Amino acid sequence: MPKLVAFDLDYTLWDLWIDTHVTGLFIPFGFFERCLLTKKATAGPLKRDKNTINEISDKYGEKISFYKHVPQILHRLRTADVKIAAASRTSAPALARQALQLLLVPPKTGSDDRPEKAIDFFDVMEIYPGSKLTHFRKLHEKTGIPYSEMHNQLFFDDEHRNKETEELGVTFCLVRNGMDNQTFEKGLAEWRKRHPEEVNEDV
Repeated sequence: MPKLVAFDLDYTLWDLWIDTHVTGLFIPFGFFERCLLTKKATAGPLKRDKNTINEISDKYGEKISFYKHVPQILHRLRTADVKIAAASRTSAPALARQALQLLLVPPKTGSDDRPEKAIDFFDVMEIYPGSKLTHFRKLHEKTGIPYSEMHNQLFFDDEHRNKETEELGVTFCLVRNGMDNQTFEKGLAEWRKRHPEEVNEDV
């Protein structure tokens, strides 16, 4: 498995552009940081109905949820001890972070564990406008994965222009209709094809 798997957010993990499809977008500067300190993510424009799994909404009821297979993909990566990253160029980073804070991921199939916040699955997040090259350079700094091992990273994104990340050695996989098991396996197969010396069949 790769050392790190990164995901875009909009139309990769969920089926909307969070900066245009969700109502109530104004979030004061520093809002998310205050949420982390107070543990009150519900203070923003998004909300979750009690402990509803994989669904939140804005003040007018517009729903946000992960694509069907995303929760189990996240569990699979965590079980394999793969670092998980978010790399998004959204212009509403605080809103995206609040969505990840509120979304509850169901437990792994067959497990009696409690649901977990989606944000707890991500080891590192780079969420802001700009080139994904910048995002991955920051991921390099934060994870400590050296540039010589950038080939050990796999990136899923719905925009073909972000294939530019391959300049850094990252394996890019285009997500055409939302993240699902078939797309995940396609990305893994491409990474393994490019780097057979790194392959360890552990999942």
